[in-house]
Amino acid sequence: MTKVLKMSSSSRQTLTREADLDFDVGRVRADFPILRTRVHGHDLVYLDNAATSQKPRAVIEAISRYYDCDNANIHRGVHYLSERATADYESARKTIQSFLHASRPEEIVFVRGTTEAINLVAQTYGRQHIRAGDEVLITAMEHHSNIVPWQLLCEEKGAKLKVAPINEDGELILEEFERLLGPQTKMVAVSHISNALGTLNPIATIIKMAHAIGIPVLVDGAQAVPRMPLDVQELDCDFYAFSGHKAYGPTGIGALYGKLALLERIPPYQGGGDMISSVTFEKTIYNKVPHKFEAGTPDIAGAVGLGAALEYLNDLGMANIAAHEHELLAYATDVVSAIPGVRLIGTAKEKSGVLSFVMDGVHPHDIGTILDQEGIAIRTGHHCAQPVMEWFGVDATARASFGVYNTKQEIDALARGVEKVRKVFA
Repeated sequence: MTKVLKMSSSSRQTLTREADLDFDVGRVRADFPILRTRVHGHDLVYLDNAATSQKPRAVIEAISRYYDCDNANIHRGVHYLSERATADYESARKTIQSFLHASRPEEIVFVRGTTEAINLVAQTYGRQHIRAGDEVLITAMEHHSNIVPWQLLCEEKGAKLKVAPINEDGELILEEFERLLGPQTKMVAVSHISNALGTLNPIATIIKMAHAIGIPVLVDGAQAVPRMPLDVQELDCDFYAFSGHKAYGPTGIGALYGKLALLERIPPYQGGGDMISSVTFEKTIYNKVPHKFEAGTPDIAGAVGLGAALEYLNDLGMANIAAHEHELLAYATDVVSAIPGVRLIGTAKEKSGVLSFVMDGVHPHDIGTILDQEGIAIRTGHHCAQPVMEWFGVDATARASFGVYNTKQEIDALARGVEKVRKVFA
């Protein structure tokens, strides 16, 4: 029997209190030009937001405006365009600071995305603090980008990678997580929301547990940033990583938040231009934070686009977005789980807008192929989370993930498509 997700009463009450009930999804959809696309004779139904989100006109225009009016290299020029480009770039940093409620813009480092942010921390803080016999603690629901960098570091240092288990609903077993914390633990790295399951982890509790014995915490926020209000100071995390392309911004850009004291103590990640104050053949003096982590010419247009994306989300209201996606998730869970032969993968009590499922006798790739013929875009595969698939005894899942522009009518289209899949393979 398929377990049906119900939003917890506390989550529902919080969202209702904070959200604007006049959230207009029709107006939101008008902001996204790509949604007018026709696919195999059908209106596009885009349900692959956990992989990458579509871009509103505000982001597209911000990037175009930068190239039309302000294109120049930053920080190094005294001419007009360079000064404008620098102002745009640093303004985007301040937008990210405000969005995450970081205390200072210097705590925001531009990177290519979540993956580079985690690698940066592993190769700087990790190399500096982890020794043979030490431990790094992650969870069984992590994306490969929050597994492999720590494996590489542990192999190099002779340290151990510990994995906190999950239960049959895809929830972290907190008692086991706490039991695995110990004197040899030197870093905790955990996803805020699982990309494969949609599980919303109790991050504040995890951080308190780790900090109680002096262990720093990195949070993979790739799935959380686009769909819920965030305050890194309130969470008290040490590092927080996210990608722009999942938050309605450009590909190839993201950010790492780090507490200023930590960023000042760790070494640079890469060497090159702009991350230095002075260079001689005998010695290099590094630039101040955050510039010492931003070697070379950065993705200036990407940063501008990311800033525009977060401003767009702020205008919609993060509580509104969270409430809208919870409503879609609850509806989709009821509708899809009612289809014979469907089994949901990941039924945590606290979830975000991700619905993963399998069908009896049908490979997920076949589900995705048939849905594509109906104009419906979902993700199929292991979602860069193969240990999660192994835990649930499946090779892959079909995953529908929701965004600000999705509607219940699109979920109905998904359900009709899944019904068609069932009939094809009956």
